[in-house]
Amino acid sequence: MTGPKTHNDANFANLHLHPKLNWLPFVWNRPLGLLPNNTIVAVDGYDTHRSHDGGLTWETHLSFPRAERTKIPKPSPEMSMAVTKKGTVVVAYMNYNEIMGWDWDNELHDTHSRAVIPQMVMRSTDGASTWIDLQTLHDDWTGEVRDMIELSSGRLVLSSMKMLHNPGRHSVVSYVSDDDGVTWRNAQTIDLGGVGHHGGVSEATITELADGRVWMLLRTNWGYFWQAFSHDGGLTWRDITPSTIATASSPGLLTRLTSGRLMLLWNRPYPEGETSFPLRGGDCNWSEVPVSNHRSELSMAFSEDEGKTFSDPVVIARIDDRNGYLAYPRTLEYRPGEVWVTTMQGGLHASFKEIDFI
Repeated sequence: MTGPKTHNDANFANLHLHPKLNWLPFVWNRPLGLLPNNTIVAVDGYDTHRSHDGGLTWETHLSFPRAERTKIPKPSPEMSMAVTKKGTVVVAYMNYNEIMGWDWDNELHDTHSRAVIPQMVMRSTDGASTWIDLQTLHDDWTGEVRDMIELSSGRLVLSSMKMLHNPGRHSVVSYVSDDDGVTWRNAQTIDLGGVGHHGGVSEATITELADGRVWMLLRTNWGYFWQAFSHDGGLTWRDITPSTIATASSPGLLTRLTSGRLMLLWNRPYPEGETSFPLRGGDCNWSEVPVSNHRSELSMAFSEDEGKTFSDPVVIARIDDRNGYLAYPRTLEYRPGEVWVTTMQGGLHASFKEIDFI
């Protein structure tokens, strides 16, 4: 991509919004950050894009000189971004300049080589004009960088993933930083077994609860998000059990809103009003068990009690193709109660008022 594009209705005739959603004036499929001066920032590979007028217009800044780009880690489209209380922009991403070793064997149920897409982080203290402290957290095949939050203590918690082997499967791994992203510590790897290039657990979303615990919802192939809780700021995880939230094999996103409510965006296992959907996997290559991969609808629900219960889910967007993908949501609360939603898959770029769904 070369930065956010202007929205055109004709390009999204097959994507239908809930009546209470409105199109954003721009199209973007990656995280957005809000700087202290209300500037919106987006990262696209080696470039940074900023908007000073609510996304109506954008300027592009070349964060890395073109002559140096082959020597510098290339940020992937799959990334997470956090703007800290100090105004530092921290981006976690995969290094697309070092992808290698993906040679999945359907008889081996694993890769022959050690698959590699390094997990990296970088930070900026000048509004994403320049980047410093670029570092690799692990070399293993990462696949997606789902979430990163700043706790009330100022600690950053990053939810990543990495592939394990013998047999091939995914695991969730977290990292923490207590110095605004300068240095990072490996926290804990959560491995719940499984087999397949989409097997295991992956793409976990995280949020801090009112009692200080950190809550994690993990993508699985077992019909429900699994959950884990950290009592030490994301360093270790326990109470790892199935949640009560039914889901397709697709990641969710938890967002703490200014109101204090928790918002969850995710793909339910079946289309609205239906009780089944064709299953995928079960061959120990995609996954060890058959699972719904339904992604044509994106649902939303709110919690008033720290995730113990959620409101009835509402489909906020759908695409015509039942087998199509509208998934990997990202959010930005641009103003208190005004939420922007984009998706990495499917092209959703819309806004809504929290009060319209409460």
